[in-house]
Amino acid sequence: MHSDGYRGMNRIRRHSNGSDRCYEYPRYLFTNESKDILELCGEALTMLGVDWRYSRYNTISVARREAVERLDEFVGPKY
Repeated sequence: MHSDGYRGMNRIRRHSNGSDRCYEYPRYLFTNESKDILELCGEALTMLGVDWRYSRYNTISVARREAVERLDEFVGPKY
């Protein structure tokens, strides 16, 4: 995760009913052009009990609160 990954805050702004609503949450992204490496990463995350999904064809996203907390136990947050 440290070489091809990112842990940061995802900031979202939604416009609704004439005002903006902003919120943020931590997430991990792992990007690689190799399908095999992405599959290995996904398998490892599954074995650790971390929920994940593809956010793009070459990017794995871990964004659910419980999944980020679980992955932090293994990788540790990057500050």
